[in-house]
Amino acid sequence: QVQLVESGGGLVQAGGSLRLSCAASRSILSFNTMGWYRQAPGKQRELVASVYSGGNTKYADSVKGRFTISRDSAKNTAYLQMNNLKSEDTAVYYCNAHIISTQTYNFWGQGTQVTVSS
Repeated sequence: QVQLVESGGGLVQAGGSLRLSCAASRSILSFNTMGWYRQAPGKQRELVASVYSGGNTKYADSVKGRFTISRDSAKNTAYLQMNNLKSEDTAVYYCNAHIISTQTYNFWGQGTQVTVSS
């Protein structure tokens, strides 16, 4: 079992920045992927960014060049640096851990609200 706790959300003006953190309850070295998803009101949850255990990253087209995902194994934490925020980035952001061992596991955090005012 893995607990994920997000933090860093809040209210920011368009053009501003926020950094989200996702702290895991145990070592993230065994996590194949850590990712950030978001869900806006009335919309489906979508992948924002993911980072693989080898360090490769993947981004949604809508955030490329503005968001950066990273993971710090020493702190068991993943981050999402969000710059040049836009009103359409407003959503609840969720952290995800994807683990493949004898079975496949997906763990989710409780979510953190990001609101961008225009």
